[in-house]
Amino acid sequence: MSKYLKPGEKSQKSGQYEVVGPRGGSKNREITSVKGDRLPPTQNPNERYRMVDPTKHKK
Repeated sequence: MSKYLKPGEKSQKSGQYEVVGPRGGSKNREITSVKGDRLPPTQNPNERYRMVDPTKHKK
């Protein structure tokens, strides 16, 4: 099971994050976030983010 992140938390990795509902189902929305940036607010309460596609670049 992947770790869920709350809106406003800093993303640990750059990549695509999927919006997940309160019971763990996909909401068919994704956002792109860069490592260290805060995740934006969700459209509904109790929604979270889950990493689905990490960026493949190296730093």
